[in-house]
Amino acid sequence: MKTEHLLIMRFSALGDVAMLVPVVSSLARQYPDLRITVLSRPFARTFFEEMAPNVGFMEADLKGEYHGVKGLNALYRRLIAKNFTAIADMHNILRSSYLRMRFNLANYRVEHLNKHRSERRQLTAPQNKKTMRQLPTSFEGYADVLSRLGYPVKLEFTSIFPPEGGNLRPLSDVIGEKKNFQQWIGIAPFAAHEGKILPTEKTEELIKEISRRHPSCRIFLFGGGEKEHAVLNAWCERYNNCTNASQALHSLKEEMVVMSHLDVMVSMDSGNMHLAAISGTRVISVWGETHPYAGFLGWNQRPEDCIQADLPCRPCSIYGNKPCQRGDYACLTSIDPITIADKVDWILN
Repeated sequence: MKTEHLLIMRFSALGDVAMLVPVVSSLARQYPDLRITVLSRPFARTFFEEMAPNVGFMEADLKGEYHGVKGLNALYRRLIAKNFTAIADMHNILRSSYLRMRFNLANYRVEHLNKHRSERRQLTAPQNKKTMRQLPTSFEGYADVLSRLGYPVKLEFTSIFPPEGGNLRPLSDVIGEKKNFQQWIGIAPFAAHEGKILPTEKTEELIKEISRRHPSCRIFLFGGGEKEHAVLNAWCERYNNCTNASQALHSLKEEMVVMSHLDVMVSMDSGNMHLAAISGTRVISVWGETHPYAGFLGWNQRPEDCIQADLPCRPCSIYGNKPCQRGDYACLTSIDPITIADKVDWILN
């Protein structure tokens, strides 16, 4: 009898792939005889390499080796050699649709993600929003694809790390061991788009207020890119309890190890929200143009931990990549750092 071998495809941004983790982990444990291969961009390997033994990872660079139709055809030839019995397209974009078409023509079992595009358009309509309700989450959407392929799954997941968190000892001495009297707080102040980023002066106010209220705490800052590091380093110079974790550490996995030891993370609607969530950490998330109703709140996170302004124009975007219709990003500039600091207190206490 042929071993069932499922291909799961998701090529996109860090947060979207991170949201696959609870679903794949649950699937692997509930179907131990099912071989599972996750096909994604190279960075995602760290999410899946320590899962159950029936989970494998395959990387594909769609902007390099597998670019264009010629590249996708080469990738398809590589994939059919793996003897898959079912295909789950968890992305549903042009490139994954092309691969899906090839598999369909070859009579594979194929299902794809329903992105609920019409409901999303209603949610972000500039006026007369007809849908101000929770849309299906990405986790539910991924599970629905698996169910249609014959693998109904109950989502049961806490963290990619054991209950005590990841191992801090191999990390940079800048991080050190967590002392019993210390509270570790993470802040990830950046995101891919302006419509999702709290103004930097407000984030600095937050750091100042948390430091005042919790003088023995350590604050770990997360964010990539030269411009971002310049901001984080400036804060570290002004506040001696701050550490630029992203600069001190050498990989995504190391950052997640630190996240697994945080008492709380403050994050924008960004990839770092999802990294902290799958590391088992509670996240206070800040929302601007976007809204948790669109289905992208981090795994196991609570609606009451979402900080957001009550404005009739929100949400105006699913991904936070649209220019502000008002021109002032009031959805972010109206958020009071004291509100966030109060929420940090409430969780820590």
